Amino acid sequence: MSISTSQRVLALPFGIALSCCCFAATTLAADWPQWRGERRDGTWNETGLVKTFAAPVTKPLWSVPISAGYSQPTVAKGRVFLTDRLEQEDQERVHCFDANTGDVLWQHVYDCDYKKIGYDAGPRAAVIVRDGLAYSLGTMGHLFCLDAASGAVIWSHDLYTTYDVQMPVWGLSASPLIEGDLIIVEAAGRRATLVAFDRKTGREAWTSLASKANYSSPIVVDQAGQRVLVLWVHGSVVGIDPGNGKMLWEVDYASTKMPLGVATPIWHGDYLFFTGFYDGSLLIKLNQDEPAASKVWRRKGSSERKTDALHSIISTPVILGDYIYGADSYGELRCLELMTGDRVWEDQTAVPNGRWATIHFVQNGATTWMLNEQGDLIIAELSKEGFKEISRTRVIETTGRQSPKLRDVCWAAPAYADRKLYVRNDEKLVCIDLAE
Repeated sequence: MSISTSQRVLALPFGIALSCCCFAATTLAADWPQWRGERRDGTWNETGLVKTFAAPVTKPLWSVPISAGYSQPTVAKGRVFLTDRLEQEDQERVHCFDANTGDVLWQHVYDCDYKKIGYDAGPRAAVIVRDGLAYSLGTMGHLFCLDAASGAVIWSHDLYTTYDVQMPVWGLSASPLIEGDLIIVEAAGRRATLVAFDRKTGREAWTSLASKANYSSPIVVDQAGQRVLVLWVHGSVVGIDPGNGKMLWEVDYASTKMPLGVATPIWHGDYLFFTGFYDGSLLIKLNQDEPAASKVWRRKGSSERKTDALHSIISTPVILGDYIYGADSYGELRCLELMTGDRVWEDQTAVPNGRWATIHFVQNGATTWMLNEQGDLIIAELSKEGFKEISRTRVIETTGRQSPKLRDVCWAAPAYADRKLYVRNDEKLVCIDLAE
């Protein structure tokens, strides 16, 4: 039987008062409450940030020990949420830390047997926080709704058992999303690829699709006067009505090997862009007269070395104006023409060459902040003229559990909130001051 426990660290009255003051201050700053930020689009609008770094290595404001995992930290109301795995105990954990000090506020621990999971170094999906509730999805399908202040379990589901999950090779990786009163999860079940629950009660609202899952997290876009959930599943991209789960459109994205893409769909005006390690790139256009979509172009190379357009795996690209910027299969930073996929330039100075080499992009005004897999934070400007590096500093060390067969890396995406960077490896979570 799975044992679930919640542990909360108690504070003295003075500590409570101080915590409340910190809470009031941080509510005025930008949060990072879900995968890829407040709007789920990899943009960060805070100002008053450092223009160049003072040293090649930046010391953290604080650092706390954690265990292995791939999940991105999320930040809401002065708290940092993160998941990891205790491998020897076969347990996953949800952590809540004070964003200003790193103090442990609570932990939720539960049994989790990984069975046959490739790259088994912990959970993938980011915790999502809304209205005082924190939602976590584990690698094997343990879905929890927790009280964000105390860690108490409000409701939970075992997706693996309930929906007969066709477990992807690397486990459940897509981060859930909230739309209205629903939380929508890619469950990868044989009778339901997508499941929506009432986010306050946990009651099932609808199920949708019956195809194999991928690793890419869904987004919701505005199309033809309504909201449309966009999801990359096995062999196609689909548009779903998030209110009832009905399929609105489907565009072929067939794979010759297996769908292997963690990159989130990029929404840019009337266009959606997708990229995968084996599948190359796909650009589709959204019809604004009715919910429909059509392929603009699809390009892929003959192998992972001889690529065309962009063959990303973990990195989600960025679109600026009429150009796409992203990391290719071995970390080649590329610029493509949006409407054709033609390559404008390529650069290998942002990250060393290596299979699945990764850069996490976040756009802040005219500058692109890039965390590469070597733990380097780079401030840059991306344009059709080339990659312009402004400043670089090492913010965290690489570790071996995330990529045991390749090299030591830092593959987890970071969070940006309150002019700070929150970044993790397999051993620690650190907070870096980015204020000017």
